[in-house]
Amino acid sequence: MRPVTLPRLESAGMDGWLVRLFHAIDDTNMPWMLALVRDCEAAFGDALVDLVPSYTTLLVVFDIDRLTPAQAGRQLQAVLASLAPDEQREQAEVRELPTWYDPGVGPELERLAAHAEMSQAAVVECHANVTYQVYALGFAPGFAFMGSVDERLAVPRLPTPRRRVPAGSVGITGRQTAAYPMASPGGWNLIGRTAAVLFDRQREGFSLLRVGDRVRFVPVSREEFARLGGNTTAMKETS
Repeated sequence: MRPVTLPRLESAGMDGWLVRLFHAIDDTNMPWMLALVRDCEAAFGDALVDLVPSYTTLLVVFDIDRLTPAQAGRQLQAVLASLAPDEQREQAEVRELPTWYDPGVGPELERLAAHAEMSQAAVVECHANVTYQVYALGFAPGFAFMGSVDERLAVPRLPTPRRRVPAGSVGITGRQTAAYPMASPGGWNLIGRTAAVLFDRQREGFSLLRVGDRVRFVPVSREEFARLGGNTTAMKETS
């Protein structure tokens, strides 16, 4: 369904426009957002500096030496006038992230189970049974914000962020889920750890995941996780 009262262009400085495509986060937004990215790349060509998509908006940064803000705005209006959703997305490959769900590496797993009135095994099944969409990259290189988590598992961030979260840690906050691409501070509720290498400077594009990707977390045993190169060190030894 096409946005009704939107889209809307908002100034983002002399060299940028923010396209507000939707009011609220929704799983059906992504085909429209991907189409907008595709059409902006085609319309702006060499004058395009960067595109930063998120759940509801797209930041378009252009070369001020090639286009004035007014010219860029008119280009965007023309793109929006003929925008149609990207129907090919649903046929895209699903990326699988092998994940070891365990309280040793996912210290909030037990608390989430109590919150949802489920067993820990049921929490794992609930989290792993969803095909998530990557809505945005940010916070750290390769950190992919994914949704939407089953509402039974939706919990707020930790009141006090950890100083160090190990690379690969899989967490939940609200109805979002993510895996930390590198060791960093963080306040998400951790339920496991993936063996996937999410950020690699030797990889083209660096990040394993990109906006628009479809992702599933695949439960694996501790042994399989270790065989795949995963870090089995418990949180209490790494914090």
